Amino acid sequence: MGVLDECKALANETRLRILEWLKDPDASFPERAGETAELGVCVGLLQQKAGTSASTMSAHLAILQRVGFLSATRRGQWTYYRRDDARISAFTEQLHRVL
Repeated sequence: MGVLDECKALANETRLRILEWLKDPDASFPERAGETAELGVCVGLLQQKAGTSASTMSAHLAILQRVGFLSATRRGQWTYYRRDDARISAFTEQLHRVL
């Protein structure tokens, strides 16, 4: 993946919001009581907060995961997402060097 792919992934308001929400999931999703930080936030909560269909949310999450900004953990029938802050930091450093 190159800088262009990562920039394209960020060129969508919903995807930017997802990354913002996952930066502080406890504040963004207070209803997720009982879920651990290691798991992340389940797709259903992200979909509900964004007001999108399941297929649209899945597409957004797949794009963010493909460029490495998110990681997924599957537990039973549920998939949980969390930010990969190290990867996001590496991207911003690379972007700074390029620009």
